[in-house]
Amino acid sequence: MREFDDDAVVLRTYKTGESDRIVVLWTRTHGKVRVLAKGIRKTTSRLGATLEPLSFVHIDLVKSRGDLYIARHVQHRERLGVLRGSYQRINAGYAVVEVVDAIPSDDVADEGIFELVIRVLLTLDQEEFDPTLVPASFFFKLLAHDGSEPVVDCCVNCGRKGPLVAFDAQVGGTLCSNCRSGRSISADALALIRRILGGDLATVLHETSPTGAGEVMAIAHEAIEQHFGKRLKVVPSSADAASDQ
Repeated sequence: MREFDDDAVVLRTYKTGESDRIVVLWTRTHGKVRVLAKGIRKTTSRLGATLEPLSFVHIDLVKSRGDLYIARHVQHRERLGVLRGSYQRINAGYAVVEVVDAIPSDDVADEGIFELVIRVLLTLDQEEFDPTLVPASFFFKLLAHDGSEPVVDCCVNCGRKGPLVAFDAQVGGTLCSNCRSGRSISADALALIRRILGGDLATVLHETSPTGAGEVMAIAHEAIEQHFGKRLKVVPSSADAASDQ
């Protein structure tokens, strides 16, 4: 396709040439797209403010060389002022887009993933929602979307309903005392994960650093790293703080 327009989220950017950047987007209907943003690093560029990481935009693109496109016109869909005014919310957003950028599907569109990311950005842009568990919730929801939802209602090895005392990302879920491996999991953390995956996410995100939040973030982090087989660079500071409690 030589040219198209689409909604998009900016995942990351990196410098190229003297004044240009490559901008990596996840689009609603075209999957991951790489854009050559010419002159974006110049102070006179009109693109700079619209193609920053975590931006939600509508963009017109035309095919360039290789797998690159050129941006002809970009406008914000949402300004996301609350998100951008908080280091904790920005860091949570970076953790999410880093994972999306790790998805090996340059030529495959997935509108479901796009909608998940947009819900994350809009949630982080609302002061009523605490950002602590937003990345963990996204990781679990993305695993479920991909058909890799962790087992949390019984022992993933033997099927016993409980007591469940551990979580092992390599085997894909919770384990009983007889089968335990991986890391220990408290009853509070297990209850939070079940609520996140079971339809109570909005209520969870209204709670400020609920008991077990640090464990949940660490477990989600391990689970998504295991899924992609790579280490993540961004660890939300909220998870660090919660795990120290």
